[in-house]
Amino acid sequence: MDKILRVNMTNQKVTLEDVLEKHQKLGGRALTSQIVCNEVPANCDPLGSENKVIIAPGLLGGTNVPLSGRISIGAKSPLTGTIKESNAGGVTGHKLAKIGLKAVIVEGQAQKGLYILVIDGQKGTLVSADEFASLGNYELVNKLREKYGSSSGYITVGPAGELGLRTACIANTDPDCRPSRVNGRGGLGAVMGTKGLKAIVILDSDLNSISYYDKEKFFEESKQVVQFIKEHPSTSVYRDYGTAALVNITNNMGCLPTRNFSNGQFEGADNISGETMFELIKSRGGQGRTSHRCMPGCIVGCSNVYPDASGNELVAPLEYETIGLMGSNLGIDNLDTIAKLNYLCNDIGIDTIETGAAVGVAMEAGILPFGDGVKTIELVESIRDNTILGRLIGNGTLLTGRVLGVKRIPTVKGQALAAYDPRGLKGLGVTYSTTPMGADHTAGSTLRAQVDHRKPDGQAQASRKSQRIMTLFDSLGMCMFTMPSLGIHIQTLANLVNARYGLNLDESSLIQLSIDTITAERDFNSNAGFRSIDDRLPEFMYKEKLPSTDTVFDVPDHELDWVHGNEG
Repeated sequence: MDKILRVNMTNQKVTLEDVLEKHQKLGGRALTSQIVCNEVPANCDPLGSENKVIIAPGLLGGTNVPLSGRISIGAKSPLTGTIKESNAGGVTGHKLAKIGLKAVIVEGQAQKGLYILVIDGQKGTLVSADEFASLGNYELVNKLREKYGSSSGYITVGPAGELGLRTACIANTDPDCRPSRVNGRGGLGAVMGTKGLKAIVILDSDLNSISYYDKEKFFEESKQVVQFIKEHPSTSVYRDYGTAALVNITNNMGCLPTRNFSNGQFEGADNISGETMFELIKSRGGQGRTSHRCMPGCIVGCSNVYPDASGNELVAPLEYETIGLMGSNLGIDNLDTIAKLNYLCNDIGIDTIETGAAVGVAMEAGILPFGDGVKTIELVESIRDNTILGRLIGNGTLLTGRVLGVKRIPTVKGQALAAYDPRGLKGLGVTYSTTPMGADHTAGSTLRAQVDHRKPDGQAQASRKSQRIMTLFDSLGMCMFTMPSLGIHIQTLANLVNARYGLNLDESSLIQLSIDTITAERDFNSNAGFRSIDDRLPEFMYKEKLPSTDTVFDVPDHELDWVHGNEG
């Protein structure tokens, strides 16, 4: 029987609870958002004691369904002030689901000191972590491995989380025990860190709480999923080039963010493309890997291990969003430099998207020149050192832009845009605007939608459809890179849920789950003071033409309001 592990940081009590009846059919994002809506006051201080961190695997987590081990973490975001769910790969979602923990809820705040939550089966214990104060994620996990072993799963925050910086992320370990699978967006690492929780250790356990209503049917449907994924052409592209394959695609489309979103094409794009990275990894050899699996049961392998010139690992993985925001957006065309920045962000525990956008704003303000990799590394290091400028960057793009007097600030609801300029990919601009999460590409990408991406027509419809399907995938624990292959097979996913839990859901039932989740999230935001005027891109994107496409963002406001306002 699945359980909830509730951790009260104020009184140091850890209790095991039954799952509420209304939460039995929920997992991942659907569950984290419902618990936030039920238990967190919408007007609370995100870094105060009333906020909570909810960690939940998806409905299909812990099973043999490929790419179903994603982990959702939810809270009220200190970056946006909205509800937030951030999603990551790694081993932790699979491990929590397998031992029958439907969610871990962390509430209250420690009066002093730092703690580690050690989960052994369905039992949780808080132990002191004062000796690990201010450690980066890599050193922290290395020390934890010495005590708890390499087969355990680790959820950690770096020094940025302890400092309460609003770019702080939460790291999860991959199958090789790297703390590099990140719940990056929304500053949730600051919520966890200011509660006094430095790490969660999920001990390797023989306990397997996964049961099936109809095991034969479940495994039959799972085989079908494997076939769908293997047969789709995107699978081989992801395996060879990873997400970095998008660099040349978006550059050719004219929507690759360049020099603080002042252009959509970068003259150095080929130097930082997936194809170039693939050849570089192969030629350098050593510890480099062109394909790597971030979670148990992955049959795609879209990640990589990026080595230096001597073949020693620099970072794993190096992905498109980081290349876009810390590469072209900063005028940097050197993969080694971007990889070093990526490692630093992972270690300090900050989101590469938000950090890259904040540095881009600082570059526009003249704090450092575009293209200067050395000074960019120094600036990111200053976040760890807790300097004034480091704290500014570490608190995000919007604050950085306001303090430095920059007019071109690429944010929605206080969160930086990901690596797609919405003037050249307008459907994603609709998603940035209307998702309850702030500017977030993972909330509903329209890159593959059959529309003219430079025209406003059909963009609202494409975004709404994608947002609903992505919410479903986040609730199931499925990787978003299965959407091209499984997004047209929702009934197969319903069959899996039915065979696992003994339910009678169909495709429309699963989509309704997504609609209900988004509606609850928007209600939370409304109670927090957000209105339709907040569902808009920054003003410069309506007025300043993107040189690479000669377009502005011109999807009408009434269509943005329609996306979630009319559920017909």
